[in-house]
Amino acid sequence: MSKVSEAHRTGFPQLNIPPRLLLGPGPSNAHPRVLQALGMRQVGHLDPQFLEIMNRNQEMIRYVWQTENKMCIPVSGTGSAAMEAAFANLVEPGDRVVVAVKGYFGLRMVDMAERYGARVIRISKPWGEAFSFSEISGAVQEHRPAIFAIVHAETSTGVLQELSGVGDLCRENDCLLLADTVTSMGGVPLFIDDWKIDAAYSGSQKCLSCPPGISPLTFGSRAMEKIGSRQGKVKNWYLDMSLLGNYWGKERSYHHTAPINMNYGLYEALRLVEEEGLEKRWERHHENAYLLVSELRRIGLEPYAPGDIRLPSLITVAVPEGVDARQVTSALLNKYNIEIGNGLGELAGKVWRIGLMGFNSRPENVVMVASALDRILNG
Repeated sequence: MSKVSEAHRTGFPQLNIPPRLLLGPGPSNAHPRVLQALGMRQVGHLDPQFLEIMNRNQEMIRYVWQTENKMCIPVSGTGSAAMEAAFANLVEPGDRVVVAVKGYFGLRMVDMAERYGARVIRISKPWGEAFSFSEISGAVQEHRPAIFAIVHAETSTGVLQELSGVGDLCRENDCLLLADTVTSMGGVPLFIDDWKIDAAYSGSQKCLSCPPGISPLTFGSRAMEKIGSRQGKVKNWYLDMSLLGNYWGKERSYHHTAPINMNYGLYEALRLVEEEGLEKRWERHHENAYLLVSELRRIGLEPYAPGDIRLPSLITVAVPEGVDARQVTSALLNKYNIEIGNGLGELAGKVWRIGLMGFNSRPENVVMVASALDRILNG
């Protein structure tokens, strides 16, 4: 009997997933109501009932992002797909693109822009710092880019970047402002229209507390003008807004089979944001981040990012000297079923990353993770 047929004869065990508390950089635990929505029966991707869900998802995305942009859609894919959609549609070969790098996901922006033929100018800050307005202004005025790209909430460092005024600067210098809001949408104050952000993307699995696989994306009128005046086709068929726009616009013409159940989940996740209210949600994330920092200091740990630029939804923690960071995260997972993240890139082994995002941003989770860390580190 062949190995293949033997495997089929024996079968595989039923799934039995442990009840992890996901307090890492993502995914966060999905809200129970979101999980319930995911299990609802399917309809077709052009069914009138589903078209109505599409309309409502677009409206709720506009609310959470505080924008009136017509082009607001959930991309069929994770946050990286929405990131790629932004660069694929906005960048034409030879475009000058300034990317502000202060962590791992700024580097990913550089990579994506280069892949689509941009002439990338990279400005950098040490990981754990944010850019000043004068630094951004100097780069934009010196290089006169077609696009200025920056991460609003840098998941690798726990730094929140101030963006007010940057949109005005970009308009004065005839360039587009592209913002990564993957770890900020639904968790910290974010105003697409008031801040004059021309394009932004996010993910479902962070502060929206929906499983990964569907990702908000928006383009303002200036971005859509650039897309409409392209000299050649977008180099990515699946993420081409000129095609996707016909599916998410009034035409509702077929493009691809949308992930039906993921749209159900996103619908319920966005509805939860509306029920709570944005300002209350932002305040809850802020309060629980403050509580976590207090608890960490009580057990002898210090946050890595300074208070004035510390991201409430993702807090980086400095690993004490002589402590093996990975041993601690392994112990948390194996003994307590709690996941936190290790450092990425330049911060590998130097920080832990604790996410308090969406449904997981609750005082009981703060106490639980701090108590477990205390027992592991201090006995």
